[in-house]
Amino acid sequence: MENTEEIYTDFARVYDELMDNTPYEMWCNRLDQLIASYGVSRPTRDAEGILDSERNLVVDLGCGTGSLTERLAGRGYDMIGVDNSGEMLEIAMGKRVRSGRNILYLLQDMREFELYGTVAAVVSICDSMNYILEYGDLVQVFKLVNNYLDPGGVFIFDLNTPYKYRELLADHTFAEEREESSFIWENFYDGDEEINEYDLTLFIRRNVPGFREPLYQKFQETHYQRSYDLDTVCRALAEAGLEFVAAYDAGTREPVR
Repeated sequence: MENTEEIYTDFARVYDELMDNTPYEMWCNRLDQLIASYGVSRPTRDAEGILDSERNLVVDLGCGTGSLTERLAGRGYDMIGVDNSGEMLEIAMGKRVRSGRNILYLLQDMREFELYGTVAAVVSICDSMNYILEYGDLVQVFKLVNNYLDPGGVFIFDLNTPYKYRELLADHTFAEEREESSFIWENFYDGDEEINEYDLTLFIRRNVPGFREPLYQKFQETHYQRSYDLDTVCRALAEAGLEFVAAYDAGTREPVR
């Protein structure tokens, strides 16, 4: 199964609105602490206040609309954002204009991403890795990360667990109504294939000339994600030449549950 290239197109327009409860600041703090704890990429300045850019480059794989990328840039990291949705990156670049931060955004599939040199850290947050549907592609992503990491560099990413797909999302329907948009999320999990499908129906408010009341335009997207257990992830990391260091339960230093 190949993942569709049409995801995060219409959804991109209202992504930030619908994800306004996402704990980006907490994630930023967490990543900053983890990166520093492994001794790489902590922004440092010399006596004249110049940043040590050689140890300061961080890639955000699957950066989306750049909410986390912007925050990490605000901590002093030289950020590169990679995403395969032009619509999401357009919003990210709008944020860059408003913030004035020097962030490089690349429209690339993470299975084929290319950088101009090596970096000190790579991060990938908010279940981006679950969109890699084939084990071989997961290994390929890890190989590319390994290729572009400095010696001793660190790769930090998250994944939804099989438990979350099986027990929490399962075959449920979620819906929410907002002022500017509403959505219906119909979820289906195939435990045999380890594939999670969610059909997303969006209703986006539009002010149309000639109509006194706003109209709502309907859009539909289908997303597929793959569930990977920790043993499978570790095997893929080893195949890619990366050293597994630790896996934590979300937001903690506790083992994965």
